Formats: sequence, structure tokens, C-alpha cells
Amino acid sequence: MIRDKVGAADELTLRRAAADMIRDAAEVRGICRVEVFGPDGELKDFREVENLIVSAGRDAIIERLDSSPTTAQPSHMAVGTGAVAPAAGNTTLGAEIATTGRQALASSTSSGGVLTMVANWAAGQATNAAITEAGVLNASSGGTLYSRATFTAIAKAAADTLQITWTYTLTPT
Repeated sequence: MIRDKVGAADELTLRRAAADMIRDAAEVRGICRVEVFGPDGELKDFREVENLIVSAGRDAIIERLDSSPTTAQPSHMAVGTGAVAPAAGNTTLGAEIATTGRQALASSTSSGGVLTMVANWAAGQATNAAITEAGVLNASSGGTLYSRATFTAIAKAAADTLQITWTYTLTPT
């Protein structure tokens, strides 16, 4: 009888170990690269930071896997001057630049577990001496904030252009 109990316990331990070995664990990580180019097309300044995929963004990413998702996919990026660190509960940027601070994605491509989104601001758009935040959203105004990043101030003069490349990478944990 003792042998039966030990055998059952060993079998249960083996089953749990097997389940742990085949458990699929993954996370989505985001990187935001902000680049300012002068009128001559030369790179003047850049920032590259990890972002926070906010709670609403995480929910939206999972919901997009549904057969009938109700949350639109990311379609825009925005820049602002907010300096407070991103938090899971963020639903907007801290201080989005009101005039031309939000742009439609110029491209969105995915391959090998990586989604790359790019948005561009032309000369005269989002001109500011202290851009300190950016976000990925799903609408031209309002909408769902997917992710947000803050960084040390980067200046965009009137004649400069700005490009943000945002990548989401699905990685094993």
C-alpha cells in the first residue's frame, strides 16, 4: 500500500514536470526609436527606449486574436511633451502635441514574431524644442493607447523631419 502511494506521487510529479516543460510562455516587448533629420536629410539626433505596453494595449493585442475583434489595430503614433513615466493605466499621452502631433502609420509589417510600425512627421509638423514622449494608438483622435514611451527631450525644428520606428517583438520568457 505504501508502495502504491509512492508510485502515485512519483507519477503526479512526473506529469507536473512534463506540463511545465511544454508550457508555452511568451511576452510582447516594445522598442521605440525616435529620429530627427535636418533639412539636408542627415540624422541630427535620436532616442531608442523600451516602451510600456499599457493595460488597454495588452488587452487589445489579445483581443485582436479573437475571430471578431472589436478593438481596431494600431494605426497612428503621437508625440508629446509629457515627462511622467509610463504607467500601466495610461490611456493617453501625458501632453500630446495638439497640432499635427498625431500621424497615421506610414507602414506596418510583421515577420518572424516582430511587428514594425513607422510614422513620419514632415517639416513644420510637431515642431517643438522638447518632445519627450510618444505613443501607439488606433485612431486619428482619441482611440486606444497601445503603448507609451518617455525619453530625454529631443528637439524638432520647423525645417526638420521626425521618424518613429516602433517594434513589438514576441519573445519567450
